[in-house]
Amino acid sequence: MVKYSLIAEQLSYEGTLRPEQFYTPTLLTEDVVLGTHTPDYWHRLKTLALSPSEVRRSGFPLSAQLVVRELTIAQGTLWLAHHALAHGCGLNVAGGTHHAYADRAEGFCLLNDQALAANALLRQGCVQQVLIVDLDVHQGNGTAALFAHEPRVFTFSMHGAKNYPAHKEQSDLDIALPDGTPDGPYLEALASALPRLLDAIRPDLVFYLAGVDVLATDQLGKLALSPQGCRERDRFVLQSLYDRNLPVVVCMGGGYSKRVADTVNAHCETFRLAERIYGH
Repeated sequence: MVKYSLIAEQLSYEGTLRPEQFYTPTLLTEDVVLGTHTPDYWHRLKTLALSPSEVRRSGFPLSAQLVVRELTIAQGTLWLAHHALAHGCGLNVAGGTHHAYADRAEGFCLLNDQALAANALLRQGCVQQVLIVDLDVHQGNGTAALFAHEPRVFTFSMHGAKNYPAHKEQSDLDIALPDGTPDGPYLEALASALPRLLDAIRPDLVFYLAGVDVLATDQLGKLALSPQGCRERDRFVLQSLYDRNLPVVVCMGGGYSKRVADTVNAHCETFRLAERIYGH
């Protein structure tokens, strides 16, 4: 959890971001929550009435503060989506809660922030076609299930084949990689899929989940990317989007290296690249 504050502190300290570039979101409103999650689940979540087994599945001890945190993250992603549509790019220091389903929490995810934002924008008529590029090491199972019958949202997940979750949902495009995949094959798979996808889908907005749990140092990842490989992944994604004039919302997703500094620096590289590519 400490990585989130450290990312902001590091980016401010090194001068990559200025204080006025940060935004503190309010709480997501209930009507937006109910545009993605079921009324029964939301009621039990906000009243802290989840069953013990549901709490265990979430991975977090349930508390009012945790619910506020989830609402804050999701509102941040929604606000950044509007910002990206106007200015090209927005990044959430947290976000990417892609294991949350409409009716349940899973894997440290209680509310699915990118799904909430995508559904809100579609209802508002701000976009007609959305693409979710999920490069966290774990499949975005909740996101895939939420949009299984929604043609206006295309879900692409490239993840570890044998990693969590044990049961994978079907995204619109899944690329499952074997344990130990290093930089070369990983980047080749991405370069083979992403440009063709962008040109075929022609989305109005892209949500990018830039999990750094693909690193070889990650305790939960099982892949073998170097810091340079992870950086090149982000550069390739962001440059591909910029070259096509596509707005993007970036969420951090997972990162669990034993040395917190390895995780924080990899996340900071995502911000540095976005500033360099979209900020010039």
